[in-house]
Amino acid sequence: MEPKIKILLAEDDINLGALLKEYLNAKNYHTDLYENGELAYKAFMNQHYDACIFDVMMPLKDGFTLAKEVRAVNSEIPVLFLTAKSMKDDIFEGFSLGADDYITKPFSMQELLLRLEAILRRTKKIGSAASQTTYQIGKYQFDAQKQILKLDDYEEKLTTKESELLRLLAQNVNSVLERNHALKTIWIEDNYFNARSMDVYITKLRKHLKDDENVQILNVHGKGYKLITE
Repeated sequence: MEPKIKILLAEDDINLGALLKEYLNAKNYHTDLYENGELAYKAFMNQHYDACIFDVMMPLKDGFTLAKEVRAVNSEIPVLFLTAKSMKDDIFEGFSLGADDYITKPFSMQELLLRLEAILRRTKKIGSAASQTTYQIGKYQFDAQKQILKLDDYEEKLTTKESELLRLLAQNVNSVLERNHALKTIWIEDNYFNARSMDVYITKLRKHLKDDENVQILNVHGKGYKLITE
């Protein structure tokens, strides 16, 4: 039997936190609940976790600060934010920290579970139809499984979202990667906030690939993006 996936849950609403923990445990996840960011960070430093679910608004240490500190230690661990806000700036800040997804309160337990499972499938490459994990992109070598982009002797560790998006582009090299397909594959939904988030990650990938002038990521108006290489 495979070991249970361990979830670090930080939620200051005790009732909601207890419901989430009970529900996730019933779905065969091992879930540890902490009511503030400081306690959650201490637990993270002392134990192994496979994914994090952080409420944004918490006492002592908010979810964004907690995510920054967690990602400084482990840049690969998936992070899903719970937020009572629908303000664009809050959501953009979450994605700028490398969040894998967010969900706005109130939400259904089933929706949370679906989003969590989608993140875990992506980050662990479970059920992926594409078996190829290494790609030559101009002068760069890209290892999608290790999330490493290499140019000569220099290696750069990509975030999960950067790696997933670059992999889709590489799979469609010199062809159009449709925007809706990328959004539904990586972000699950093709809504406004996720589309803006993808734009941010495209900009980041362009910076990562800037040292080869023959590699470009083009905007294809009304359709999506195209990774161009010679």
